[in-house]
Amino acid sequence: MASRRCLGTVTLTLTRHDSAVFSSTPSLQLPPPPPPLPSPSPSPPKTLNHRRLYTLPLLSKPSHILCNRQPAWPQHPRHFSSHSGDENDDEEEEEDEDENDDDDEEMGEGSDTENVSASNRVYSAEEKEREAAAIGYKVVGPLQPSDRVFKPLEPVFAVVQIGSHQFKVSNGDCVYTERLKFCEVNDKLILNRVLLLGSTCQTIIGRPTLPDAAVHAVVEEHALDAKVIIFKKKRRKNYRRTKGHRQELTRLRITDIEGIEKPEMPEVGKSEKAASEKPQKVAVAT
Repeated sequence: MASRRCLGTVTLTLTRHDSAVFSSTPSLQLPPPPPPLPSPSPSPPKTLNHRRLYTLPLLSKPSHILCNRQPAWPQHPRHFSSHSGDENDDEEEEEDEDENDDDDEEMGEGSDTENVSASNRVYSAEEKEREAAAIGYKVVGPLQPSDRVFKPLEPVFAVVQIGSHQFKVSNGDCVYTERLKFCEVNDKLILNRVLLLGSTCQTIIGRPTLPDAAVHAVVEEHALDAKVIIFKKKRRKNYRRTKGHRQELTRLRITDIEGIEKPEMPEVGKSEKAASEKPQKVAVAT
């Protein structure tokens, strides 16, 4: 519009000042000026329909852009500080530990059920003998009132293995072992896994056991050991577990050791008398 106005002013100035020059020379005449361009007529102001104003949707973008708009993907949470990530990591670790604890509890329940099922299992005589031999003993039978199994102390010792433990025993000793199956109180046992025999005059070593040796014992009691407290803790994790355990034990009384020559014990009374007697002086005549 500004360029058009400038052209119009130039043509007007030429016609005013140079009209005399061009009128004197009829050959030099300018073409008539172009007609002025029509100015755009102002449009009347539009009146808004207040009734339809509230029904029209407020569109911030053109309709063709809204029609071609792609579906928005779900936005993932973004963390702009390290503390939020650490908290989430701690929460995830706590959840994992809770799951592990639940798994441990489930495993413990499963082990309890397995122990109950094993205790309720019925064994045959051959299975009992086989398992007892694997542990290292043999059940002979109950102790009768007429049996005289307890003997005076003898200078003989033996090293026996019961399960995974080894004991040095002699006649009349008392030994605590883990709970032995298939035996009751006052049952006679033979401990057949003897590793070593010894006395004052000889020593016999097995490779690894002695086939001809045996240690006789009697079951005196099935008892429980002192309670042991198991406490577990993980710092900054709110994890604390307290459990107690009492190990089942069996008390055995050793009655006899076989497989080695037993030296004769000197009588206590005779030795004292011999020590107390003094040589008498004999008078010799000269």
